[in-house]
Amino acid sequence: MTAETTETTGNTRTTTGFRTVTAYAAERPNGPLVRTTVRRRALGTRDVAIDVHFTGICHTDLHQVAEDWGAGTFPMVPGHEIAGVVSEVGPDVTRWKVGDRVGVGCFVDSCRDCANCRAGLEQYCTGEGGTVWTYNSTGHDGLTTYGGYSTGLVVDEAYVLRIPDALPLDAAAPLLCAGVTVYSPLAHWGAGPGRRVAVIGLGGLGHLGVKLAHALGAEVTVLSRSTRKREDALRLGADDHRATTDPATFTELAGRFDLILNTVSADLDLTAYLGLLRVDGTLVQLGAPEKPVRVSAGALLDGRRSLAGSQVGGLPETQEMLDFCAAQGVTAEIELVGADRIDEAFRRLAEGDVRYRFVIDASTI
Repeated sequence: MTAETTETTGNTRTTTGFRTVTAYAAERPNGPLVRTTVRRRALGTRDVAIDVHFTGICHTDLHQVAEDWGAGTFPMVPGHEIAGVVSEVGPDVTRWKVGDRVGVGCFVDSCRDCANCRAGLEQYCTGEGGTVWTYNSTGHDGLTTYGGYSTGLVVDEAYVLRIPDALPLDAAAPLLCAGVTVYSPLAHWGAGPGRRVAVIGLGGLGHLGVKLAHALGAEVTVLSRSTRKREDALRLGADDHRATTDPATFTELAGRFDLILNTVSADLDLTAYLGLLRVDGTLVQLGAPEKPVRVSAGALLDGRRSLAGSQVGGLPETQEMLDFCAAQGVTAEIELVGADRIDEAFRRLAEGDVRYRFVIDASTI
């Protein structure tokens, strides 16, 4: 990360000039990712500069580049599963020092004053400007945010997370999104000893859902279309693996689970899956299907069942998750790729050809 001239932005937080970093960006919707340079904001008094070492490739990156969720800002630098090392700190920074192992997840700012922000739920910020996402977003300073497919970034110290020494940076990177996305509902709905949890899908989210639910002490069942990944599921900590293409699965497991995590974005018959919940059970939707979710009211009324949704976790919960993973030895199963293979990784991810998370080695950028 190199500093340019000593020009300032007019922002009172600015202490040095803009800096440029090398990055991989999509220059147009659905376009290939190409090597380029982007400007990071000047290092503010409460900012930290981070040398990126590894960045996970999330399915969200595919959706954003394709504008599946609305118009994007291009050039777009994806990446919100970022692990690296602090290289510089602003004069008023108190939480971090040069050399600290840190991570950045899905957001880099919020209003800090609404009820949700004060409760550590920054991902649900309702204040002025709302949540500022790590890329394809506009910061409160008016600058476009660029993600972790790059060699460095600048982030307010409050939105940086500590990666414990027990976690290797490459396998820790996916925890910053995929890990906390499944940990948050597991923690919120009380997965633990004596609780039965089902995980729909064994992909980037699902495999971490299995690992974390098992580490929390729950009985875990994987529900997927075929038995192709049965051995993987059991190795990762599942107690059972059932194929959803087998009608017997829905009769034999009826009323069994306290909590179901749906980690896939496919259009599923959620009414059938709600029937697998016991009284007061909850099915949590984590994937974002293209079509509106439809369920039978009877499936909710019968057994006082709930259908809920969940995003990523807030800063306190994400740090809690990282510390828990370090204590329990939980990391993502990854395939490390060089920057010249990002487009290949996008294609393979779209085809489901990864076990279970691609991670970019930023030294190749």
